[in-house]
Amino acid sequence: MNFNEIKDLMAEFNASPTRELEITEENGFRLRLSKNDAPQRGEAQQPVTPSASQPTTAPAQPAQPVEASQPKEEPAQTKSAEPEGPVIKAPMVGTVYLQAKPDSPAYVTVGQPVHKGDVVCIIEAMKMMTEIKSDVDGVIAEVLVDNEDLVEFDQPLFRVTEG
Repeated sequence: MNFNEIKDLMAEFNASPTRELEITEENGFRLRLSKNDAPQRGEAQQPVTPSASQPTTAPAQPAQPVEASQPKEEPAQTKSAEPEGPVIKAPMVGTVYLQAKPDSPAYVTVGQPVHKGDVVCIIEAMKMMTEIKSDVDGVIAEVLVDNEDLVEFDQPLFRVTEG
């Protein structure tokens, strides 16, 4: 595979909805393209330089721990904003829905009072819908996620001011 073929392949890949592509040729040449978060920068640049498969393969493995360390930083940034008031957190990983149906109003909005046990959103995981209930009494001060966002375990969803 020559440089122009790789360049054309990259342009077509970027224009397509495909998230990852890996090509391995019989001569040992390996090309991996990814539109995913952290590995994209490191791995997409390495295959562009035509070289033996060993230098390309070896750095690809250490890139995975880097990817694992970056998500740890994001929750730390979120936690630094927590002291402003109590938060309602996601008890599970999944897709958050702020309203019961696409055309219905949101369960809660900023400025709306909530009580312990009030449903504030739904999280879908493995086709199971789980109602997320408030564990504090107060007023919704901030909605920290968007409808249909993917959320992680213990990720803050709403900031509540007690009152």
